[in-house]
Amino acid sequence: MEFLTDHKIPIGIWAKHFVDWLTVSGAWFFDWLSTVLKHIIDLLLLVLQWPHPLAIVAALTGIAWYFRRSAGVALFTCLGLLFIINQGYWKETTETLALVVAAAAVSMAIGVPVGIASARRPWLYEILRPMLDLMQTIPTFVYLIPALILFGLGMVPGLIATVIFAIPAPIRLTRLGIISTPSALTEAAVAFGATPSQVLSKVELPYAMPQIMAGLTQTIMLSLSMVVIAALVGANGLGVPVVRALNTVNVARGFEAGLCIVILAIILDRMFRADSEGDGA
Repeated sequence: MEFLTDHKIPIGIWAKHFVDWLTVSGAWFFDWLSTVLKHIIDLLLLVLQWPHPLAIVAALTGIAWYFRRSAGVALFTCLGLLFIINQGYWKETTETLALVVAAAAVSMAIGVPVGIASARRPWLYEILRPMLDLMQTIPTFVYLIPALILFGLGMVPGLIATVIFAIPAPIRLTRLGIISTPSALTEAAVAFGATPSQVLSKVELPYAMPQIMAGLTQTIMLSLSMVVIAALVGANGLGVPVVRALNTVNVARGFEAGLCIVILAIILDRMFRADSEGDGA
C-alpha cells in the first residue's frame, strides 16, 4: 500500500502542464473562439430582448404551434412564458434560452456529422466511445476550471462546459439512427443506382430523423441541467438567482427561479419532441 502511495502517478501535474501549454500556445485560438461565441450569444440576446416580451411570447407560441400543431402545447407555451414574466424572471429566462440555443446549435452542428461518420466507420466509434463516456461522467467542475482559465468569466465558459456535457447525446443518437436503418432499404437504394451520398441523404437520414430529433431534445434538456453550474463561472441566466438563493438560504427565490427553469424545460421539450402524440401538453 505504501509503495503505491509513495509512487503516485502525477496525473494532476500533467493536466496542469497541458492546460498551461494550451494557455500559452493556443491563446490566439481561444481568444478568437471566445469572440465568435460571445458574438453569437449577444446576437441571440438581441433577438430575444430587444422586442417587447409579449412579442417574443407570441412568436414562441407560434413556433410551438408550427412544430407540434397542438393547441395544448401552444397554450402551455403561452401561459408558461406569461407566468415567467409575472414572476419577474423574463431577462434571466432569455439569457438562459440564448445559452441553451447556442449550446444546442453547436452540439448538433458537431454531433450530427460525427455521429454519421462513426456510423459509417465502426473503428471511429470505438475510439470515440470512451471519450463520450468521459464527457458525461467526469464531474463538471473538473473541466470548468480549465474552461475558466482559457476563456475567462462570462457566458462563453458556461457555453463550452455545456457543449462538452451535452454533445455525446447527438453523436450517439445520430449513430444509432443511421445504423438502425433496415439493410433492405439501403440495398434497394443501391440497386437503383444511388450513390453513397444519396443513400445517406435519401434513405438513412430520413429514417434516422426521429433519433436525431431525440438527440436535439436530449441536448436541450442536458443544456438546461447545466444552467446553475454555468452560473458559477459568470454565465447569466436563471442559474444566477438559484445560486444567490442558495447562498442566502432564500427558499422563495430559489423556488421561483427553479420553477421557471422547469417551465422552460417543459416548453422546449414539448416543442421539439420527435413523436406525434396527441394535443395534450
